[in-house]
Amino acid sequence: MKFGCLFVILGISLVILVPALTFGAKPRGPLWTDPATAEKEDSDFTIQGEYAGKASGIQVAALGEGEFYLSKFNGGLPGAGWDESGPSVELTDKDGVSLATKGYKKIHRKSPTLGKSPPEGADILVGDNADPDLLKGKVEGGVLFPPAQTASEYGDFTMHLEFQLPYKPKSPLSSQDRGNSGVYLHNRYEVQVLDSFGLVYDPAHVKVKIRSDPKQWCGCFYRFKTADTPMCLPPLTWQTYDIEFTAARFDATGTKTADAVITVVHNGVKIHDAVKLPKGTGAGGTRPEVAEGPIIFQGHGNPVAFRNIWIARK
Repeated sequence: MKFGCLFVILGISLVILVPALTFGAKPRGPLWTDPATAEKEDSDFTIQGEYAGKASGIQVAALGEGEFYLSKFNGGLPGAGWDESGPSVELTDKDGVSLATKGYKKIHRKSPTLGKSPPEGADILVGDNADPDLLKGKVEGGVLFPPAQTASEYGDFTMHLEFQLPYKPKSPLSSQDRGNSGVYLHNRYEVQVLDSFGLVYDPAHVKVKIRSDPKQWCGCFYRFKTADTPMCLPPLTWQTYDIEFTAARFDATGTKTADAVITVVHNGVKIHDAVKLPKGTGAGGTRPEVAEGPIIFQGHGNPVAFRNIWIARK
């Protein structure tokens, strides 16, 4: 794994977690879209997060009703000293979290590209000086709530966007109900958006029967490739994607001569490096590829928010 700066997240390694990580369960319990309200109304929210120690790091994901998924990393938090060995993982309660994190400091890491300014000539879809004619969708107070799509089509481009996932602790940790959305480039290639904080795909534990496909977690190319470094932060944290996209190439007869290529930086860390996409991903794989296409912000029944979105053509 490569670490460009600050962060990564935690891992799954023990069979004992399977009952708590049920995929495909019905949505359960309340949800919050404001961190101040969540902190006031749900004490688990204040416990969930990252903890830094002198020689190790701990990440804690809330599962609802005082239950938590806790991972401890040797060397420090992922992206900040972790030696990349398999983390120790357990299900625990509030007392267990308190005991495990004794002597640690709770920290709140932020993406270094939050608030990144667009270059001259970029199409500003959401944010200061945004052109409302560039986007078809609901924008309130500088925040986009999908579904939405660009009014224009793009070929090669650089893109920046920021997103915030809802806090839904009683939805299973691996469930697609935890803030499911996505960004479809050309309406073909999906970069997944999902609250998968607390999950890491580790090939060393591929035999563990977790009922969730890592190719559906945050940062993946949906059902095609997992992120090299899972970088999802806790829900209600503003996160970033910085994307470099080169469109597929076609000759005069319409025959494809080169695959689309994509690089994705999630919260300041490169999670996909010049990956070739032989076709669209997920549902996008059923559509023929094109040299130019719109950008789709997927609406999937979850209150995911986007802001500071801009696209610079190359």
